[in-house]
Amino acid sequence: MRIVIVGGRGQLGRELARVLAPDHDILSVDLPECDITQRSEIDCIASYLPDVVIHTAAMTDVDACARDPLAAYRSNALGTHNVAIACQRANAAMLYISTNEVFDGAKDAPYLEWDEPHPLNPYGASKLAGERYVQMLLEHFYIVRTAWMFSLGRNNFIAKILAAAKEKRALAVVDDEIGNPTYAPDLARALAELIETNHFGIYHLVGEGVASRYDWAARVLQRAGMSDVPLARTKLADYQRDSTPPRNGALANFVAATTLGIKLRPWPEALEEYFASLKT
Repeated sequence: MRIVIVGGRGQLGRELARVLAPDHDILSVDLPECDITQRSEIDCIASYLPDVVIHTAAMTDVDACARDPLAAYRSNALGTHNVAIACQRANAAMLYISTNEVFDGAKDAPYLEWDEPHPLNPYGASKLAGERYVQMLLEHFYIVRTAWMFSLGRNNFIAKILAAAKEKRALAVVDDEIGNPTYAPDLARALAELIETNHFGIYHLVGEGVASRYDWAARVLQRAGMSDVPLARTKLADYQRDSTPPRNGALANFVAATTLGIKLRPWPEALEEYFASLKT
């Protein structure tokens, strides 16, 4: 297949290119050369005549989205609108990466694919607007919601925890926000399987298992040999930030697992591979 990866320099985009390249014709595009908020990029993407466009690009700094909601909508909603139109013109399927933050966190169990979205913050609202554009404009699409993604690199929760532990030698992490740590290489492999199925729809693809931010941080420090670093529990209400995350951001991978047999491994196993990769 001819596949365009929008957001190819991001952590998921890089993993997708690595996983898909052996079997497909791949074009990765990203800023600054490709700005999906500009209408001119519609023809640029469509002219490649892709079979599938995987749209991973987004404004993902949730606090920045809260400070500048219009910028969030420009990138996450209108940018997605442009990518969907490009797919329309090329008669291509679209895979749109969305987020657990389209939900408000009020449910007592992990969210299923058909639960009604109700975002609490501009990031989640702008990503949900992107979902709506995909659904309105296209017949063939995959919407994949994921959560708490991590991979090798500096811009993720693990790297921030380790850096803070080295600098502060004491940490306080919230224990009343829960979600699914999701390893980007595992997600990339699952997406590669998904686009081979032509089984379109809405999916939740996350690392198996649920954890609080505190649980995740504790496992990271233990695995890094830094269990001696003091780690205190705190609450979302005591943690001042611009964005309001859902307390329960956990997703259930029901549809892909049940209908297609596509699953991600438990997040603690993926974390082991993450740390093993740091040594290579």
